[in-house]
Amino acid sequence: MKDTKTVIITTLNAAWTEPNSIFDLFIESFEIGNQTKSLLKHVVVVALDQKAYSRCLEVHLHCYALTIAGLDSDSGEAHFMSKDYLKMMWRRIHFLRTVLQLGYDFVFTDADVMWLRNPFPRFYPGGDFQISCDRYRYNSTYLNNSPNGGFIYVKANNRTVQFYKFWYTGKDYFPGKHDQDVLDMIKLNPFIKEIGLKMRFLDTAYFGGFCQPSKDLDLVITMHANCCSSLERKIHDIKMVIEDWKKYMALPLRDETNLSRRTWTLKRICSYG
Repeated sequence: MKDTKTVIITTLNAAWTEPNSIFDLFIESFEIGNQTKSLLKHVVVVALDQKAYSRCLEVHLHCYALTIAGLDSDSGEAHFMSKDYLKMMWRRIHFLRTVLQLGYDFVFTDADVMWLRNPFPRFYPGGDFQISCDRYRYNSTYLNNSPNGGFIYVKANNRTVQFYKFWYTGKDYFPGKHDQDVLDMIKLNPFIKEIGLKMRFLDTAYFGGFCQPSKDLDLVITMHANCCSSLERKIHDIKMVIEDWKKYMALPLRDETNLSRRTWTLKRICSYG
């Protein structure tokens, strides 16, 4: 980005890049969001298999092929907590550490996160590692917030590089766990305090998801299809989010007296629990 070494990164496999699937909805959110379309030119799509890479080249400018040893790229959707899923999640952590070592700040975003407003003005100044939450409690420094690795803003410095190395070693200390579970276990580790990492948790009032939706469309910045493991259900409900957002943006004036215009109206089928 202008005057900064900041990139927006997402990772995709074949199942999420099928036409009319998650990838198309992700791009559409930038195009219909408030002051988000210009951010698309800073998005790097990291493709985890050849199908995803080919599809990315068809629709996007910045595509990067990242190979994962032993990944069955022809098996379709990598289901939550499957062997392929865990390989992708931990390879992602390793890759993001490399980005930091190259000196780039980044926003990592899952492709099922809809970008409805520019998030940068809402990030906390001075924070090294800022992460969204499945459920947000109390304040941005409260370590018992429930983090979600699907949306993270990280500044490149020695503290964050050390942190990502520490996080990655968690796959060996906690075998069979995915990166988010390990993060939830290590966030209270004394090592975090020793390296001086400034960790902040992002309020779901702005950075919401299906676990704990943003309720006020005047505030919402991103909407994540978390707490929803089925790809088909994700696609259905993300389309509902986009339809609601289009209706909201089409209002001639923001009517401060009509709260029904400022919240989600269409019913989603994903569970919030």
